[in-house]
Amino acid sequence: MSQQTLNKDESIFLEKVSSNQYMKLIQKRIDSWIEKSENPQSGWKMILDHLDEILKDFQDDLDEILDIRLASGEISDKKQAIRSISGNLLTNTIIYIFIQNKLISNISQEIYINNKSTISDFEKVFTINVGEQPEKLNINLLIYSLKENLELNKCVALFPLQSDGNQIEKAYKWKLLMEIAMSDCEVRDKYEISYDPPTVPLVCFVTVNFYNEINNPQHRGMFKFFDRAFIGKPIDPQATNFISPLSTLIEFVNEKLS
Repeated sequence: MSQQTLNKDESIFLEKVSSNQYMKLIQKRIDSWIEKSENPQSGWKMILDHLDEILKDFQDDLDEILDIRLASGEISDKKQAIRSISGNLLTNTIIYIFIQNKLISNISQEIYINNKSTISDFEKVFTINVGEQPEKLNINLLIYSLKENLELNKCVALFPLQSDGNQIEKAYKWKLLMEIAMSDCEVRDKYEISYDPPTVPLVCFVTVNFYNEINNPQHRGMFKFFDRAFIGKPIDPQATNFISPLSTLIEFVNEKLS
């Protein structure tokens, strides 16, 4: 098994994981799950289908830690602390597992992951003009490949839904606006919608279904606007035509970003 190398941002992320008490607990649960798998090479893919289990179990750890902090007076509002801590957990967990898949060559070395907009041409790719008003898409997670000159080649904007229900609505509305901007239609001309990106992004969505999103008719309708929707819990891939197991993200990015 060949060992891949990481870029600076990916290496820095792993360092931050090792120093964050909450991510260290999640990392411990992930590593324990991998140790029990028969084949770590496939195990690092399949664990993506068990993020609901990993993150739900983590809630027990989090409750215990916050009860101690509340009793000591370190925090005054447990619910507010949970919201603050939980906001980026799904995103950071996906990044951690993605990097581990890259390290063992499940993902091409030319494919990168980042939760920051530090990529060249980022603004052009995720800004649509409606008249003189720019409509920008705020990215939670970007998976991308680069050209030889290090300019952006192809990218997938990934939206993990954990606690902010408005997130999916903002993303799908921007995706719909992008479709209009790229179409030869009266609506585009009427509202002076323009979009000239160096590459057209794929816009995808991820849920662990904490809040039963896939059974919500409104959310199901939104899923259709995304290039792919993923779920981090075991499902029968043949049973749905609107959402895929999160483990298939690995093959998806290898195929789409090469």
